[in-house]
Amino acid sequence: MLNELSKHAWLAVAAVAVLGCQNRVQAKPVETLAPVVRPLVISHRGASGYRPEHTLEGYALAIDQGADFIEPDLVLTKDGKMIARHEPMIGATTDVASHPEFADRKTQRMVDGVEYNDWFATDFTLAEIKTLRAVQARANRDQQYNGLYEIPTLDQVIALAKQKSAETGRTIGIYPEIKHSTYHATVTNRKKHKLFGKHFFEIKLLNKLHKAYGNSACAPVFIQSFEVGNLQYLSRRTQINLVQLIDADDVNADGSISLVVPYRQPYDFVVSGDPRTFADLLTDAGLDFVKTYADAVGPWKPYLVKTVDDQVDRNGDGQITINDRRVDGSTGVLEKAHAKGLQVHTWTFRNDAGGYGFFDPREEMTYYYDLGVDGLFTEFPDTGVEARKAFINAGGQSMIGECKRH
Repeated sequence: MLNELSKHAWLAVAAVAVLGCQNRVQAKPVETLAPVVRPLVISHRGASGYRPEHTLEGYALAIDQGADFIEPDLVLTKDGKMIARHEPMIGATTDVASHPEFADRKTQRMVDGVEYNDWFATDFTLAEIKTLRAVQARANRDQQYNGLYEIPTLDQVIALAKQKSAETGRTIGIYPEIKHSTYHATVTNRKKHKLFGKHFFEIKLLNKLHKAYGNSACAPVFIQSFEVGNLQYLSRRTQINLVQLIDADDVNADGSISLVVPYRQPYDFVVSGDPRTFADLLTDAGLDFVKTYADAVGPWKPYLVKTVDDQVDRNGDGQITINDRRVDGSTGVLEKAHAKGLQVHTWTFRNDAGGYGFFDPREEMTYYYDLGVDGLFTEFPDTGVEARKAFINAGGQSMIGECKRH
């Protein structure tokens, strides 16, 4: 099958090693781009450690701080427009609760088997969404920008990336995530009529990306998803790089991965009755399967590095936290994925949370760069850039190449 061809394409953008492009669907010339370097710094929801997530201002700050990619998580509005939000539920990341005209829009819906009582983007037109403003979802972060920034569309994110590319002289990539394909394919209006139907989202996204960047593995784009079927569908219709995300619930004390619903399986596997878990996709057989439709895997970082809660207070502060965990090194997943020709982009690195086995966020990110990841997601892109510099300055390989068809 065409989508089973080896695709050793490394994306040509600033801070990426591009080892070559091989077309998935049809042979067609692609533009050769200037030599560049990897690994990637990918801004998670923009510079969301400093600004409300998924805003043009947050994306712009991430680019100014040196990010190679900006990540717009995508959901659909009632009128089928793609906007940048982390979830269909918008209560925590917008000021919708302060809009009395939308009080009756709060409702209960099921998303990936979990019931939420919230406001949903699919109950709002784009014009209505544009009356809302973003807020910082994490209480421990700077709240001074709440209510200042609008909710951007994918069109606006693409325009920003291209504008900043022209201004900076380096290609800024975008890394869109299709959020909850099954939900969007089955969601209904209040009359119980389907709003979109199967693959409406995927088709709309591809049409937009192909128009903006062309249908090429050398496009400065990765498309990611936690579901599988949508990526398989896309693999038959695009040459743009695809990424299978790998989720989990937590890390057990012995360093093994905890898999609890709804983080146990891709949700389309739940619906179809496929018993495979996220962890199963990182076995030899699982990676061979992923390779048939994707170019990269995006595992949560504890899949790559084993850390153990051995109850040692490593910083002597009298408390045992996840930062005190013993770091036992690579689990072997990264090496297996690379051996099969898959890139590995891991997530999420935060200066203020989630440092399994590390107290210093820069040291943590440098450790993963040293391990050999092809990119990492961080909500503090400036720290990610510093970490990559430390990796390179310490003798890490900053591979140089061109994006070209061969």
